[in-house]
Amino acid sequence: MTARDNGHKLVIVESPAKARTISRILKSGYTIKASLGHVRDLPEKRLGIDIEHDFAPQYVVPYGKKKVVEEIRKAAEGASAVYLATDPDREGEAISWHLLQAAKIERQPIHRVVFHEITPEAVTEAFKHPRGIDMNLVDAQQTRRVLDRLVGYKLSPLLWRKVQKGLSAGRVQSAAVRMIVDREREIQSFKPTEFWTIDAELMKAASPEGIFRARLIGTKDGEKLVIPDGAEANRLKDLLDLAAYSVASVQTKDMTRNPAPPFTTSTLQQEAWRKLRFSAERTMAIAQQLYEGVSLGKEGSVGLITYMRTDSTHIAESALAEARAFIKEKYGPSYLPPHARVFGRRSKFTQEAHEAIRPTKVYREPDQVKPYLDSAQLKLYELIWKRMVASQMAAARFENTTVDVDAVVKEREITYLFRTTASQMKFPGFMTLYVEGRDETESETSVLTLPTLAAGEPLVLVALLPQQNFSKPPPRYTEATLVKAMEQKGIGRPSTYAAIISTIQKREYVHKEQGRFFADKLGMVVTDLLAEHFPQVVDLDFTARVEAKLDDIARGRLKWVPSIRSFWDKFRQRLEKANTDIQKQTMVEETDEVCPSCGKPMVVRVGRFGRFLACSGYPECKTTRPFLAKIGVNCPDCGQPLVLRRSKQKKAVFYGCSGYPNCKFVSRNRPLPQPCPKCGGLVVAWGKSGTKCTRCDYRGKLSDTEVEVVAA
Repeated sequence: MTARDNGHKLVIVESPAKARTISRILKSGYTIKASLGHVRDLPEKRLGIDIEHDFAPQYVVPYGKKKVVEEIRKAAEGASAVYLATDPDREGEAISWHLLQAAKIERQPIHRVVFHEITPEAVTEAFKHPRGIDMNLVDAQQTRRVLDRLVGYKLSPLLWRKVQKGLSAGRVQSAAVRMIVDREREIQSFKPTEFWTIDAELMKAASPEGIFRARLIGTKDGEKLVIPDGAEANRLKDLLDLAAYSVASVQTKDMTRNPAPPFTTSTLQQEAWRKLRFSAERTMAIAQQLYEGVSLGKEGSVGLITYMRTDSTHIAESALAEARAFIKEKYGPSYLPPHARVFGRRSKFTQEAHEAIRPTKVYREPDQVKPYLDSAQLKLYELIWKRMVASQMAAARFENTTVDVDAVVKEREITYLFRTTASQMKFPGFMTLYVEGRDETESETSVLTLPTLAAGEPLVLVALLPQQNFSKPPPRYTEATLVKAMEQKGIGRPSTYAAIISTIQKREYVHKEQGRFFADKLGMVVTDLLAEHFPQVVDLDFTARVEAKLDDIARGRLKWVPSIRSFWDKFRQRLEKANTDIQKQTMVEETDEVCPSCGKPMVVRVGRFGRFLACSGYPECKTTRPFLAKIGVNCPDCGQPLVLRRSKQKKAVFYGCSGYPNCKFVSRNRPLPQPCPKCGGLVVAWGKSGTKCTRCDYRGKLSDTEVEVVAA
């Protein structure tokens, strides 16, 4: 009997964690090998694309992957069949195809198996229905890789020559930077407009209790009031002090609020930022762990959630049935809607190939797995579990009341109109378990209570409260709102958001302060240069059209080579013109520091190892110093700014005095700007959400702003 006749089957996955979970399911007869991600890629130090021959990619096996490839090749030689069980998306399909090419697996029967959750039922079913490699999916991934390589490897050297060394440009990252730069300029050019509001505190004439507040909205005949300044506000207040107040109308409506859909990749990243302050990168790393499998004691390694790279809100029938049974048992029949909820598309760019992100087993409640998960894993699992269960619960019911109040000024024969609204919950429904987080631009439903009022009822004016206001600029993007905007505009795909956000910060095009993105000067210069000479690269509509074309290639409607060629012909012409037209951009960022050698101002420059301080008197003075990021807090010992530092191995972050070595103050915990309320000393972040003073015994809790500072 030969080795290939012994029934031994080889299964190839990406990661050791996934391999452990699948091995527990398949048991005997299978050998599981992990490829540790991609085993082939384009070369690092050259373009690696044969432009003259249909843009043929010149793939190589990286040195660090040669041993893995050889082990897989040998394992395949002795196997009766090879099963490729990489992730169920374009990237996973491409990894499987590259595995076959790199390991030269040809003679054995080759099967592609796809599952969206690593459970016995899903894996067993997938192995019953294997298929071949889907080359349309491979071509779509290959198109993205080739297109991004052409843009990156042709534009980046241009930026090195014309702006400064170490820069990079990319089809998707440049569009994301453009969004942040555009927002930055909106904020910088914004001129606030003054306006005033007037609220009236009123109460029932027959009862001194039940004071409520209503806002002036206009006149009874429908004229809307604009109060531009304090003078007009005071004029109206004087009139309204003379008015007779009464209830004009009371309208009550029953309203329902439905739960949010189960998570997609995008909404998971948004909500993990809003509620947990997890970055998109951290969210995806933890979700990957939960998907691939976590050891649950005697139960072994178990995949806790379905595949986390998806933009579909579809839920399998079996999962819906399980969720409904759980809700009925746990919360009672009143919390169960008549039918399972089915959610539509959230975005026009949605692909319906996958399921939403959900727990693989609803009955596996967060408290049951708590002993086996670290704190971050538990928080994210609980978020996913609650969102899924809540999505199938009954709607919350409210009674919304709108009260209009007449303010009759007889002397002027004019009636002003005030209005107030309130909402009273009648049945909590899904809100018993979970309520979706909100961004700062979104307002929550009013939960004010009102006394019992009837039309025509007289009211007593308690006080008039004029309030000065100013219009606000658009808010800077947070991780949540940037991801949301990228999805809405079709910039990249949800699976790429984390990498995009990480890259544009590492390139120092943007930075985060208190959880919000600020455009740096370098990002603005590069964006302006690309917008002028390569408008399609930073054009948001173009980026979205590329994603639509990739979808068509994945469905077999388009061929990938003509798609690349149509882009390249125009792009090459712009490259040639830009090389001639673009003059060298001087990228110097001024600082308030002076050169210790000659006294001239120090400026920020960028070298191969990142930012550094250099004397503006270069080349006469060649003094340089490390660039230290200030954190907006002064040293408690000497008063100089504290800066963020890294250990020699660049693994550990700590905070030290910029006056080192004269001042050796160091803190492992993030210093906070607000001084200790007890002794005025330095307060630092402590534990998960606490604070402590470095001088006295004060302990406190992080405010919302401080949570964002620490998360950033």
